[in-house]
Amino acid sequence: MSTRPEPDQSAAETSSPGVSPPGTPAPDTSAPNSLAPNTPVPGRPVRGSTSGRPVMAALDLLGRRWMLRVIWELHRGGAPTGFRDLQRRCDGMSSSVLSTRLTELREAGITASTAHSTWHLTPLGDELVSSMGPLLDWSRTWAERQSTRRP
Repeated sequence: MSTRPEPDQSAAETSSPGVSPPGTPAPDTSAPNSLAPNTPVPGRPVRGSTSGRPVMAALDLLGRRWMLRVIWELHRGGAPTGFRDLQRRCDGMSSSVLSTRLTELREAGITASTAHSTWHLTPLGDELVSSMGPLLDWSRTWAERQSTRRP
């Protein structure tokens, strides 16, 4: 099967969905129909649920490999972060995985890129990080209890 465009097909139609070259902003996806088909969003079936319930879409999105690490590093940095710096802070994850995760987060409204190809959390992304506070508290309690159970 050839990946070259047919005469009536543009190169953009044959490229990998949701993946932009490293460090370059991907096309605007503010229109609902322009979302990559595999980006979890409320109202659309996701892994483990055909209902499209918002909580299931969130769990699908956040449960993807490296996703929480990308969010954490963007939050921890505070200022917009370049692609290569973010990749370094994520222990050198592959550029294709990072590009895919940033695209998914952008399509979900959690991150945005600037004209200078830097990435940052949106207000919705900041709300997401804040909502994880109780989970962070619980994890500390859990760790303490686990440490007291060890012989």
